Amino acid sequence: MDRKWYRWQDWVALVAGVLVALTPLWSDPGTAGGTAAMVVLGVLLAVGALWSLAVPDALLSEWTHVVLGVLLFVSPWVFSYHDVATAAWTSWIAAIVAVVAGLLVAVPQTRAGRSAHA
Repeated sequence: MDRKWYRWQDWVALVAGVLVALTPLWSDPGTAGGTAAMVVLGVLLAVGALWSLAVPDALLSEWTHVVLGVLLFVSPWVFSYHDVATAAWTSWIAAIVAVVAGLLVAVPQTRAGRSAHA
C-alpha cells in the first residue's frame, strides 16, 4: 500500500487542476462554455487528485485523471477556445500532465493487481 498524501504524480495533477480551474481569471476563453469547461474540468481534476492522495489504493481515481485529461485536451475545440492561446495551451498542457500522471500510477497498480490474482 502506498502512503497517503505522498505520490508526486497526484500532487502534480492537483496543481494542474487548480491552474486550469483558475485560468479563466486571467485568460478569458472567449465563450461561456469554454470558461465553464475549464472551471469544471479543473475542479474535477483537483478533486480526483485529492481522492488519489487520500486513498492511494483507489485505482479508479488514477483512471479518472486519464479520462479528465482526454476531455481537457479536446475541450478547446469542443468549446471553441482553441484560438485563445493562453487558455488553450493551459488546457492542452494540463491534459498531458493529467494523462501521464494517471498512467504512471494506474498502469503499475493494474499490473500489480493482475499478478497478485494470478
